[in-house]
Amino acid sequence: MNLGSLKYANGSRKKRKRVGRGQGSGHGGTSCRGNNGQRSRSGSKIKAGFEGGQTPIQRRLPKRGFTNIFKKIYQVLNLSEFKKLEGEKTITPEVLYKHRLINKMRVPVKILGDGEIGWAAEVSAHAFSKTAIEKIESAKGKVTIL
Repeated sequence: MNLGSLKYANGSRKKRKRVGRGQGSGHGGTSCRGNNGQRSRSGSKIKAGFEGGQTPIQRRLPKRGFTNIFKKIYQVLNLSEFKKLEGEKTITPEVLYKHRLINKMRVPVKILGDGEIGWAAEVSAHAFSKTAIEKIESAKGKVTIL
């Protein structure tokens, strides 16, 4: 056996379908495109969402709701996630970013009250829930709103 005698396995290589090469090939005449209509013509392009002249679904369905351009989006963080920061005296968005508790520095941070904080810490963020403020202050900590 040498490289010149190697052959592909039977059935691993499929021949291309040669359409429009006479009736004897089995793919002549209409070239496997069916009989009539837009898709049987050459160069036919149909836009996405086109339904054959019927009013498309995106125009049949009503518009609903709106987007509030003044909505504030916060990165939400619970007190239970502060376990990674055990012993930190000051907790700021920079510290949270450094410890990968938040993803982006430009998006404001909101602290929620799920969980406990077991040490006195000065926590700075853009927003706090009422329970978060209560729990931080009950642990002899301080809350600073940025």
